[in-house]
Amino acid sequence: MPEGDTVYLAGRRLHTALARQRLTRGELRHPRLSTVDLAGRVVLCVRSVGKHLLFRFDDQTTLHTHFRLDGSWHLYRPEERWRGPAHQVRAVLANEHRVAVGFRLHDMALLPTAEEFRLVGHLGPDLLDPVWGRQQEDEAVERLLRDPDREVGLALLDQTAVAGLGNLYKTEVCFLLGVSPWAPVSDVDVRAAVRWSRKLLLRNAARPEQSTTGELGRDAQHWVFERTGRPCRRCGTAVRTGTQGEGTRERVAYYCPRCQHGPRPAPAAGAAAQAPEAGRSRRSSG
Repeated sequence: MPEGDTVYLAGRRLHTALARQRLTRGELRHPRLSTVDLAGRVVLCVRSVGKHLLFRFDDQTTLHTHFRLDGSWHLYRPEERWRGPAHQVRAVLANEHRVAVGFRLHDMALLPTAEEFRLVGHLGPDLLDPVWGRQQEDEAVERLLRDPDREVGLALLDQTAVAGLGNLYKTEVCFLLGVSPWAPVSDVDVRAAVRWSRKLLLRNAARPEQSTTGELGRDAQHWVFERTGRPCRRCGTAVRTGTQGEGTRERVAYYCPRCQHGPRPAPAAGAAAQAPEAGRSRRSSG
């Protein structure tokens, strides 16, 4: 699932392409919305909220989409060939100059703008909120501390506590804090965790590369994420992995056994001990 900075960048690109323009084409190829025609509506803005995208129109309605695991928005010029199969297209929003095509958008809803809270009101503070300040930081800290016995890695992934983090940033924030992802929230400097989370997301929100180290070279962008068995960049100890969460929410957790203190999983056998380093393409809008 994409991180909040990926969704933020997609929203910025879509806003630049569509905002203040009247749609000449507005198709929603979704079972519940297949009869909706958005053509003629003016796009007021496109903004991200955590990992959600909101397209607001001049008739006080909002189109909501979520990438989930494999969704994406592409931008094209009129008559440009789309880079994806037609059967995966779920939305087409076009004006005279640009065409936005949504692929594999499993979650989609059209609702009154005044009722957006129905879909995003449960979220914690958005780490990339343009009006982020001490109030939002305090709320994020308070929400994370509501369950002090919870593993910090799971708490950081909880979008109802703080919105925008995925497995990459959860992993790297834990490393930078020097704590195991399995450490309880009560053993962690939660305010530092929130500040590191926002800092890393902001660092990458305006570019296609995701770097937590400050380096953009090949194999230099992350501290421990997807570095199973390779040396920790700080101490040289081999990076290890374990699993965190259950069922569909289970994630691979990467950590340095020397630099990160606290509880850790028992060594697993076979493939579980060295989970494959599957990733997804960084950005979801062309």
